Amino acid sequence: MIYPLVRELAADGIAVAVTCRVLKIARQPYYRWLANPVTTAELEQAYRANALFDAHRDDPEFGYRFLADEAADASEPMAERTAWRICSDNGWFSVFGKKRGAKNKRSGPPVHDDLVERQFLAQAPNQLWLTDITEHETGEGKLYLCAVKDVFSNRIVGYSIDSRMTARLAVDAVSSAVARRRAVGESVAGCVVHSDRGSQFRSRKFVRALGIAEMVGSMGRVGACGDNAAMESFFALLQRNVLDRRPWSTREELRIAIVCWIERTYHRRRRQVRLGKLTPVEFEAIMAKPTLRVA
Repeated sequence: MIYPLVRELAADGIAVAVTCRVLKIARQPYYRWLANPVTTAELEQAYRANALFDAHRDDPEFGYRFLADEAADASEPMAERTAWRICSDNGWFSVFGKKRGAKNKRSGPPVHDDLVERQFLAQAPNQLWLTDITEHETGEGKLYLCAVKDVFSNRIVGYSIDSRMTARLAVDAVSSAVARRRAVGESVAGCVVHSDRGSQFRSRKFVRALGIAEMVGSMGRVGACGDNAAMESFFALLQRNVLDRRPWSTREELRIAIVCWIERTYHRRRRQVRLGKLTPVEFEAIMAKPTLRVA
Protein backbone atom coordinates (compact mmCIF):
# COMPACT_ATOMS: atom_id res chain seq x y z
CA MET A 1 0.00 0.00 0.00
CA ILE A 2 3.09 2.26 0.07
CA TYR A 3 3.41 2.18 -3.71
CA PRO A 4 0.68 4.82 -4.33
CA LEU A 5 2.64 7.15 -2.03
CA VAL A 6 5.78 6.59 -4.07
CA ARG A 7 3.83 7.43 -7.23
CA GLU A 8 2.41 10.62 -5.71
CA LEU A 9 5.84 11.77 -4.53
CA ALA A 10 7.28 11.05 -7.98
CA ALA A 11 4.58 13.25 -9.49
CA ASP A 12 5.73 16.01 -7.15
CA GLY A 13 9.29 15.73 -8.46
CA ILE A 14 10.87 13.48 -5.85
CA ALA A 15 12.97 10.75 -7.45
CA VAL A 16 11.71 7.20 -7.06
CA ALA A 17 15.20 6.04 -6.02
CA VAL A 18 15.27 8.56 -3.18
CA THR A 19 11.77 7.66 -1.94
CA CYS A 20 12.49 3.92 -2.06
CA ARG A 21 15.76 4.37 -0.20
CA VAL A 22 14.06 6.42 2.54
CA LEU A 23 11.13 3.97 2.84
CA LYS A 24 13.50 0.99 2.61
CA ILE A 25 11.69 -0.74 -0.24
CA ALA A 26 12.99 -2.20 -3.49
CA ARG A 27 12.38 -0.38 -6.75
CA GLN A 28 11.71 -3.36 -9.01
CA PRO A 29 8.52 -4.47 -7.18
CA TYR A 30 7.31 -0.88 -7.35
CA TYR A 31 7.81 -0.73 -11.14
CA ARG A 32 6.02 -4.06 -11.54
CA TRP A 33 3.10 -2.68 -9.53
CA LEU A 34 3.17 0.53 -11.58
CA ALA A 35 2.81 -1.49 -14.78
CA ASN A 36 -0.07 -3.55 -13.36
CA PRO A 37 -1.56 -1.87 -10.25
CA VAL A 38 -4.42 -4.37 -9.92
CA THR A 39 -3.70 -8.05 -10.47
CA THR A 40 -6.23 -10.43 -11.98
CA ALA A 41 -6.56 -12.22 -8.64
CA GLU A 42 -7.27 -8.96 -6.82
CA LEU A 43 -9.87 -7.95 -9.40
CA GLU A 44 -11.59 -11.34 -9.13
CA GLN A 45 -11.57 -11.02 -5.34
CA ALA A 46 -13.14 -7.57 -5.58
CA TYR A 47 -15.98 -8.81 -7.81
CA ARG A 48 -16.66 -11.71 -5.46
CA ALA A 49 -16.64 -9.44 -2.43
CA ASN A 50 -19.03 -7.04 -4.16
CA ALA A 51 -21.48 -9.87 -4.94
CA LEU A 52 -21.31 -11.14 -1.34
CA PHE A 53 -21.80 -7.62 0.02
CA ASP A 54 -24.90 -7.03 -2.13
CA ALA A 55 -26.39 -10.35 -0.97
CA HIS A 56 -25.58 -9.61 2.68
CA ARG A 57 -27.14 -6.14 2.49
CA ASP A 58 -30.34 -7.57 0.99
CA ASP A 59 -30.55 -10.53 3.40
CA PRO A 60 -28.47 -9.87 6.55
CA GLU A 61 -29.73 -13.07 8.17
CA PHE A 62 -27.86 -15.20 5.62
CA GLY A 63 -24.66 -17.02 6.61
CA TYR A 64 -21.70 -17.35 4.27
CA ARG A 65 -23.06 -20.52 2.61
CA PHE A 66 -26.31 -18.85 1.57
CA LEU A 67 -24.38 -15.73 0.53
CA ALA A 68 -22.20 -17.92 -1.70
CA ASP A 69 -25.37 -19.29 -3.34
CA GLU A 70 -26.68 -15.76 -3.94
CA ALA A 71 -23.32 -14.69 -5.38
CA ALA A 72 -23.39 -17.67 -7.75
CA ASP A 73 -26.82 -16.54 -8.97
CA ALA A 74 -25.21 -13.14 -9.64
CA SER A 75 -22.60 -14.84 -11.89
CA GLU A 76 -19.84 -14.82 -9.25
CA PRO A 77 -19.45 -18.49 -8.23
CA MET A 78 -16.92 -19.40 -5.56
CA ALA A 79 -16.13 -22.11 -3.04
CA GLU A 80 -17.80 -21.89 0.36
CA ARG A 81 -14.37 -21.58 1.97
CA THR A 82 -13.63 -18.56 -0.21
CA ALA A 83 -16.96 -16.98 0.74
CA TRP A 84 -16.20 -17.62 4.41
CA ARG A 85 -12.78 -15.96 4.14
CA ILE A 86 -14.12 -12.86 2.38
CA CYS A 87 -17.07 -12.52 4.78
CA SER A 88 -14.82 -13.05 7.79
CA ASP A 89 -12.29 -10.45 6.59
CA ASN A 90 -15.05 -7.88 6.13
CA GLY A 91 -17.15 -8.75 9.21
CA TRP A 92 -20.22 -9.80 7.22
CA PHE A 93 -21.85 -12.21 9.67
CA SER A 94 -25.43 -13.45 9.86
CA VAL A 95 -27.55 -11.49 12.33
CA PHE A 96 -28.52 -14.87 13.79
CA GLY A 97 -25.01 -16.26 13.81
CA LYS A 98 -23.86 -14.86 17.14
CA LYS A 99 -25.68 -14.89 20.45
CA ARG A 100 -26.67 -11.51 21.72
CA GLY A 101 -28.00 -10.52 25.09
CA ALA A 102 -31.69 -9.82 25.48
CA LYS A 103 -31.01 -6.34 26.86
CA ASN A 104 -30.67 -3.36 24.59
CA LYS A 105 -31.68 -5.41 21.56
CA ARG A 106 -32.41 -3.05 18.71
CA SER A 107 -33.78 -3.50 15.24
CA GLY A 108 -32.28 -1.77 12.26
CA PRO A 109 -33.26 1.80 11.41
CA PRO A 110 -36.61 2.28 9.64
CA VAL A 111 -36.57 3.08 5.96
CA HIS A 112 -40.09 4.57 6.14
CA ASP A 113 -42.06 6.67 8.62
CA ASP A 114 -45.14 5.30 10.38
CA LEU A 115 -47.94 6.68 8.19
CA VAL A 116 -50.66 4.51 9.79
CA GLU A 117 -50.24 5.13 13.55
CA ARG A 118 -52.63 2.26 14.37
CA GLN A 119 -55.46 3.78 12.32
CA PHE A 120 -56.36 0.69 10.30
CA LEU A 121 -58.99 2.33 8.12
CA ALA A 122 -59.47 2.59 4.36
CA GLN A 123 -62.31 4.06 2.34
CA ALA A 124 -61.52 2.19 -0.87
CA PRO A 125 -59.49 -0.77 -2.12
CA ASN A 126 -55.72 -0.36 -2.47
CA GLN A 127 -55.44 2.58 -0.09
CA LEU A 128 -53.78 0.69 2.78
CA TRP A 129 -52.14 -2.73 2.74
CA LEU A 130 -50.62 -4.51 5.72
CA THR A 131 -47.90 -7.14 5.47
CA ASP A 132 -45.99 -9.41 7.82
CA ILE A 133 -44.29 -12.81 7.98
CA THR A 134 -45.16 -15.85 10.09
CA GLU A 135 -43.50 -19.24 10.39
CA HIS A 136 -44.42 -22.79 11.41
CA GLU A 137 -42.48 -25.99 11.99
CA THR A 138 -42.93 -29.10 9.85
CA GLY A 139 -41.22 -32.47 9.74
CA GLU A 140 -38.90 -31.07 7.03
CA GLY A 141 -38.15 -27.79 8.81
CA LYS A 142 -39.77 -24.38 9.01
CA LEU A 143 -42.16 -22.95 6.43
CA TYR A 144 -42.54 -19.17 6.08
CA LEU A 145 -45.58 -17.23 4.91
CA CYS A 146 -45.57 -13.55 3.95
CA ALA A 147 -49.09 -12.21 3.43
CA VAL A 148 -50.46 -8.86 2.22
CA LYS A 149 -53.85 -7.73 3.53
CA ASP A 150 -56.07 -4.97 2.11
CA VAL A 151 -57.56 -3.11 5.08
CA PHE A 152 -60.63 -2.06 3.08
CA SER A 153 -62.00 -5.60 2.75
CA ASN A 154 -59.60 -7.64 4.94
CA ARG A 155 -58.81 -9.66 1.82
CA ILE A 156 -55.39 -11.29 1.48
CA VAL A 157 -54.51 -9.79 -1.87
CA GLY A 158 -51.12 -11.45 -2.12
CA TYR A 159 -48.90 -13.96 -0.37
CA SER A 160 -45.70 -15.93 -0.78
CA ILE A 161 -44.65 -19.21 0.86
CA ASP A 162 -41.08 -20.51 1.05
CA SER A 163 -38.66 -22.55 3.12
CA ARG A 164 -36.42 -19.53 3.72
CA MET A 165 -37.24 -16.14 5.22
CA THR A 166 -35.54 -13.81 2.77
CA ALA A 167 -36.18 -10.44 1.20
CA ARG A 168 -37.42 -12.29 -1.88
CA LEU A 169 -40.26 -13.76 0.23
CA ALA A 170 -41.59 -10.26 0.97
CA VAL A 171 -41.00 -9.01 -2.57
CA ASP A 172 -42.89 -11.95 -4.10
CA ALA A 173 -45.84 -11.39 -1.75
CA VAL A 174 -46.19 -7.72 -2.74
CA SER A 175 -45.60 -8.52 -6.41
CA SER A 176 -48.38 -11.11 -6.38
CA ALA A 177 -50.73 -8.58 -4.75
CA VAL A 178 -49.90 -5.94 -7.36
CA ALA A 179 -50.39 -8.43 -10.21
CA ARG A 180 -53.73 -9.60 -8.81
CA ARG A 181 -55.11 -6.06 -8.49
CA ARG A 182 -53.84 -4.95 -11.88
CA ALA A 183 -55.33 -8.06 -13.51
CA VAL A 184 -58.82 -6.73 -12.71
CA GLY A 185 -57.95 -3.21 -13.87
CA GLU A 186 -57.27 -1.64 -10.47
CA SER A 187 -54.45 0.82 -9.80
CA VAL A 188 -52.16 0.42 -6.78
CA ALA A 189 -50.28 3.71 -7.22
CA GLY A 190 -50.18 5.64 -3.95
CA CYS A 191 -51.17 2.63 -1.84
CA VAL A 192 -49.54 2.65 1.62
CA VAL A 193 -47.84 -0.67 2.48
CA HIS A 194 -47.39 -0.96 6.25
CA SER A 195 -45.05 -3.46 7.94
CA ASP A 196 -42.81 -3.93 10.96
CA ARG A 197 -39.05 -3.28 10.89
CA GLY A 198 -38.02 -6.77 9.81
CA SER A 199 -34.90 -6.92 7.67
CA GLN A 200 -36.94 -8.29 4.77
CA PHE A 201 -39.05 -5.12 4.66
CA ARG A 202 -36.01 -2.87 5.04
CA SER A 203 -34.09 -4.54 2.21
CA ARG A 204 -33.22 -2.79 -1.02
CA LYS A 205 -35.20 -5.37 -3.00
CA PHE A 206 -38.42 -4.64 -1.10
CA VAL A 207 -38.00 -0.86 -1.19
CA ARG A 208 -37.27 -1.07 -4.92
CA ALA A 209 -40.39 -3.20 -5.50
CA LEU A 210 -42.54 -0.56 -3.78
CA GLY A 211 -40.98 2.18 -5.87
CA ILE A 212 -41.54 0.34 -9.14
CA ALA A 213 -45.23 -0.13 -8.26
CA GLU A 214 -45.46 3.55 -7.15
CA MET A 215 -46.53 2.52 -3.66
CA VAL A 216 -45.58 4.17 -0.35
CA GLY A 217 -43.87 2.33 2.49
CA SER A 218 -44.75 2.65 6.18
CA MET A 219 -43.21 1.05 9.28
CA GLY A 220 -44.22 0.66 12.91
CA ARG A 221 -42.00 0.98 15.97
CA VAL A 222 -39.62 -1.62 17.36
CA GLY A 223 -41.30 -4.16 19.63
CA ALA A 224 -44.76 -2.60 19.24
CA CYS A 225 -47.02 -5.42 17.99
CA GLY A 226 -50.02 -3.12 18.14
CA ASP A 227 -48.57 -1.05 15.30
CA ASN A 228 -49.52 -3.90 12.97
CA ALA A 229 -52.32 -5.45 15.04
CA ALA A 230 -54.75 -5.87 12.14
CA MET A 231 -52.24 -8.12 10.38
CA GLU A 232 -51.46 -10.02 13.58
CA SER A 233 -55.18 -10.80 13.95
CA PHE A 234 -55.16 -12.59 10.59
CA PHE A 235 -52.14 -14.66 11.60
CA ALA A 236 -53.87 -15.55 14.88
CA LEU A 237 -56.82 -16.93 12.87
CA LEU A 238 -54.46 -18.86 10.64
CA GLN A 239 -52.69 -20.26 13.70
CA ARG A 240 -55.89 -21.57 15.24
CA ASN A 241 -57.54 -22.82 12.08
CA VAL A 242 -54.59 -24.35 10.23
CA LEU A 243 -51.11 -24.24 11.75
CA ASP A 244 -51.88 -25.66 15.21
CA ARG A 245 -54.63 -28.08 14.24
CA ARG A 246 -52.24 -31.00 13.78
CA PRO A 247 -48.57 -31.81 13.12
CA TRP A 248 -47.43 -31.29 9.52
CA SER A 249 -45.07 -33.84 8.01
CA THR A 250 -43.92 -31.90 4.95
CA ARG A 251 -43.70 -28.30 3.85
CA GLU A 252 -45.79 -29.03 0.76
CA GLU A 253 -48.58 -30.49 2.88
CA LEU A 254 -48.72 -27.34 5.02
CA ARG A 255 -48.42 -25.05 2.00
CA ILE A 256 -51.47 -26.63 0.36
CA ALA A 257 -53.44 -26.37 3.61
CA ILE A 258 -52.59 -22.66 3.96
CA VAL A 259 -53.55 -21.84 0.38
CA CYS A 260 -56.84 -23.77 0.60
CA TRP A 261 -57.81 -22.08 3.86
CA ILE A 262 -57.04 -18.59 2.57
CA GLU A 263 -58.71 -18.94 -0.83
CA ARG A 264 -61.67 -21.12 0.10
CA THR A 265 -62.47 -20.55 3.77
CA TYR A 266 -61.16 -17.10 4.72
CA HIS A 267 -62.02 -15.34 1.48
CA ARG A 268 -65.29 -17.01 0.55
CA ARG A 269 -66.85 -18.64 3.63
CA ARG A 270 -65.77 -16.77 6.76
CA ARG A 271 -68.15 -13.86 7.40
CA GLN A 272 -66.78 -10.90 9.33
CA VAL A 273 -68.67 -8.54 11.63
CA ARG A 274 -66.68 -5.50 10.50
CA LEU A 275 -67.78 -6.22 6.93
CA GLY A 276 -71.47 -6.43 7.82
CA LYS A 277 -71.44 -10.24 8.05
CA LEU A 278 -70.04 -10.49 4.53
CA THR A 279 -66.99 -12.39 3.37
CA PRO A 280 -64.05 -10.37 1.98
CA VAL A 281 -64.90 -11.42 -1.58
CA GLU A 282 -68.59 -10.50 -1.14
CA PHE A 283 -67.71 -7.18 0.47
CA GLU A 284 -65.41 -6.17 -2.39
CA ALA A 285 -67.99 -7.23 -4.99
CA ILE A 286 -70.68 -5.10 -3.33
CA MET A 287 -68.67 -2.11 -2.10
CA ALA A 288 -65.76 -1.69 -4.48
CA LYS A 289 -67.77 -0.89 -7.61
CA PRO A 290 -69.83 1.93 -6.03
CA THR A 291 -66.62 3.34 -4.56
CA LEU A 292 -64.97 3.37 -7.97
CA ARG A 293 -67.97 5.10 -9.53
CA VAL A 294 -67.89 7.83 -6.92
CA ALA A 295 -64.14 8.26 -7.45
